[in-house]
Amino acid sequence: MAAEPALDAVLAMDDLHEAGAAARAAEDVGFAALWTNETKHDPFIKVALAAGATSRLLLATGVAIAFPRSPTVTAQLAWDLAALSGGRFILGLGTQVKAHIERRFGVAWDPPVAKLGEYLTAVRAVWRSWQEDVPLRVEGRYYRLSLMTPFFNPGPIAHPEIPVYIAGVNPLLCRLAGEAAQGFCVHPFHTVPYLTSVVVPNITRGLEARGRPRTAVRLYAPVFVAAGDTPEERRAETERARAQIAFYASTPSYQIVLRTHGWDDVGGRLQRLAAQRLWTEMAAQVPEAVIEAVVVRGSWEDVGRQLRSRYAGVLDRVACYRPFKTAETPKWERLVRAFRGG
Repeated sequence: MAAEPALDAVLAMDDLHEAGAAARAAEDVGFAALWTNETKHDPFIKVALAAGATSRLLLATGVAIAFPRSPTVTAQLAWDLAALSGGRFILGLGTQVKAHIERRFGVAWDPPVAKLGEYLTAVRAVWRSWQEDVPLRVEGRYYRLSLMTPFFNPGPIAHPEIPVYIAGVNPLLCRLAGEAAQGFCVHPFHTVPYLTSVVVPNITRGLEARGRPRTAVRLYAPVFVAAGDTPEERRAETERARAQIAFYASTPSYQIVLRTHGWDDVGGRLQRLAAQRLWTEMAAQVPEAVIEAVVVRGSWEDVGRQLRSRYAGVLDRVACYRPFKTAETPKWERLVRAFRGG
């Protein structure tokens, strides 16, 4: 674990036409990596646009949803982006929840931890077949791959060791990261006590099960922030964060974060409101104690300093769960300087 985390940025999700310019600006500001989410646009396209506009910045999907894509499709996307970026690509994968897999993507739902573990094996088997020119052989419960002809083989690349990060909240996915990944993407709805009592111990169990050192897995987290130059701006940002936290905390998958602090009653109230679709009433159920534990607040300089101090010795990479936009470049420059101790 690094004494102090690297400072990354999250690319805005809205406008594909601005992705290249935003990536270039993020690199100029001094961020270490740029993460793209799978929300309104395909995260791999955004990485490709960013790769063409930058030369130093690490580029990562944070995250792409694995199961709607076959392992071969994901392997090819990652292979091309690793080549295009000169080895600067990190493949971040997530499982999503059952409702989205079945009803948004139209894919059958299977036990996600076992399936993702097999998925990683299959992706790496495809990569090995290309890099080492060996037969493709995957015989699993969920994936069977046995065909890779020269016509479809792109051949070896200069940087074939593509880091794979997986995302999760609960212990089993943390353990899978320790067993089979190079990194773990922490959900933005987290607290430091949750990281130290749930995430890190379970990643460590996975590492020990495979005889891997602690340094084999890097921890990355986007963090809720409420940055502003006036009390009014900070209050407005805090309330936006409160509404997002209410949405996440109403989801059963994320209840473990609340249980870590004994906030089960908060989760119960939010679940009941969500079941009734009373979305506008949910934010008021998130108490100040939750905000204090989850959100980093203050001026842009304050946020930069707090990100460094809060996560030193806990995370390897950290970013603001607030998209980087070129219009706010001067503010981000202040945050980065403060994070570095300037």
